[in-house]
Amino acid sequence: MSLTSASGRQAISFGAADWLCLAAAPTFAAMALLAGGPADMICSAAHGGSPFGGMVPMYWLMSAFHAVPWLRLIARRRV
Repeated sequence: MSLTSASGRQAISFGAADWLCLAAAPTFAAMALLAGGPADMICSAAHGGSPFGGMVPMYWLMSAFHAVPWLRLIARRRV
């Protein structure tokens, strides 16, 4: 095995990891949209819980925290 083929494999694995990182934020945003709705609001209000304690806010927070790779990609394209 040559060094170039090993580094080529490493570049491919980093590429796959980068795509996986980029897929996380839109996936969580879609999950928040799918999980939200009238039933979610009714259930959270009926139990007397906080409106921030459901699955929808958790998905939005996870989407925001996983937006870092998108911000890095945008910053690289501007430079």
